[in-house]
Amino acid sequence: MTEKISSTEIMDSLRSQLSKINATVDRQEASVVTAVGDGIAHVSGLRTAMAGELLEFTSSSSGRTVYGLAQNLDEDEVGAVLFGDVDIIKEGDECRTTGRVMDIPVGHAMLGRVVNPLGQPIDGLGAIDTTHRRPIEFKAPGIMERQPVCQPVQTGLMAIDAMVPIGRGQRELIIGDRKTGKTAIAIDTIVNQRDTDIICIYVAIGQKASTVAGIRESLAKQGVLDKTVIVSATAADSAPMQYIAPMAGAAIGEYFMYNDENGNPADAEHPGGHVLVVYDDLSKQAVAYRQMSLTLHRPPGREAYPGDIFYLHSRLLERACKLSDANGGGSLTALPIIETQEGDVSAYIPTNVISITDGQIYLQTNLFFQGQRPAVDVGISVSRVGGDAQLKSMKQVAGTLRLDLASYSEKQAFAQFGSDLDAATQYQLNHGAHMMELLKQGRYSALDVADQVIAIFAAKENFIDDIDLNHVTLFRDKLAKYMQDKHPSCRELVRQGKIDDALSERLKGHIAHFKEQFLLQHPNKAKQDDVEQGAEPVVVAEDEDAGKAQE
Repeated sequence: MTEKISSTEIMDSLRSQLSKINATVDRQEASVVTAVGDGIAHVSGLRTAMAGELLEFTSSSSGRTVYGLAQNLDEDEVGAVLFGDVDIIKEGDECRTTGRVMDIPVGHAMLGRVVNPLGQPIDGLGAIDTTHRRPIEFKAPGIMERQPVCQPVQTGLMAIDAMVPIGRGQRELIIGDRKTGKTAIAIDTIVNQRDTDIICIYVAIGQKASTVAGIRESLAKQGVLDKTVIVSATAADSAPMQYIAPMAGAAIGEYFMYNDENGNPADAEHPGGHVLVVYDDLSKQAVAYRQMSLTLHRPPGREAYPGDIFYLHSRLLERACKLSDANGGGSLTALPIIETQEGDVSAYIPTNVISITDGQIYLQTNLFFQGQRPAVDVGISVSRVGGDAQLKSMKQVAGTLRLDLASYSEKQAFAQFGSDLDAATQYQLNHGAHMMELLKQGRYSALDVADQVIAIFAAKENFIDDIDLNHVTLFRDKLAKYMQDKHPSCRELVRQGKIDDALSERLKGHIAHFKEQFLLQHPNKAKQDDVEQGAEPVVVAEDEDAGKAQE
């Protein structure tokens, strides 16, 4: 007797068999390298390759894998830039598409480490156990996903915090000639985040490895290395590595901005982090991109840079923003650095980046050699966010500071040609000279913003005009220490809001009392042989905010 098999049973059997199959189809297109040189590979075919796609090259001699980035998508071939050990790839080697855009590992485990632009550790401290990956190129959030910049990033440098304030989510360019202290400002700003919730990323492009090692040591010594990631593409690295370094730094920073402290996507209930990224410097990235583009036979434009060099930097810097509260309220602040030639800010790359950023800190060689550190030129330096990124008290006292200094520079130039000066001009010259001296700060000598406000307040109220110029910075630093020790409540009031009449009178009284004691210890125009050695310490009288103590 024959057994009947229904079509339903056959279908059910086939379905159960098919459900057990879990194989996935991996579509990869393979081809061969037709030409290679200078870190650029030309691959025939690859019709499905995407712009910016990661390509996988396999060396026929060693079997090792090298990755590349698809750049030119021509009719018959693809032009790609190679990363890593590029010398092992030869003509005829295999190349495959991967189906994904280039990304790098990111995560909290990177803090305190030095990595290359591929996210691989280069500090000899072992592998980094990261949990996430992010694409090096990422679309910047739109207007509705952002909010206005409203919180300050304190640099600890009076010349910047008072006149060229930086806010969280801002892009502030640091520009100047070689050896004028551009990196020093950026590193001091990172060091000043020691006790804040800002995570720092320092991207070194085209620098000597010894310089990067020195910066790492400085950050470790100042106690901020454990909240900093250093991305290094040294001068010895290939042009493609230097080209992707800033994007890699931005990708690492975006992980902290778009996620909460547990690595989960940020939202209104789970706030995102705050990040400061320093790109040091984009001039070298532009040179690397020019070298790469010319080798890819892209047409050169002004100063031989490719036509999309502006688009390259705008894509990068537009990723810096302050996200809306609904998106977690995180921020990414960018401090790009540009090196000028002989102070020429009208060159191609400087004008490009100036037009993309929200202001610039211009460092002048003449000021630097005159001993003005930081050598900020207040005439051309500007912050387009301005007072929105300042404490109310700082905005109040620093309002006329820029005008005072501009007036001083004008009068100084005029005074060189005349000997008989009226009293008003002499006052302006003397006041301006003391204000310039007040703004001088050495490396790693950041001032708390409350102390900065009090120092500028003292200068505006003419407390420092009759102090010897070489004692002005000493007066400022000792005044800060005095206010910290004896009048902490006053400092907190300065930090919290505007200086009203009552607080103004209290501050004047404290500063006058301190100045009296200071001049006893550091008399004006005192000759070295008149200074008494081993003098008894001066006892400071009791004030309303603190008990008796020795100064």
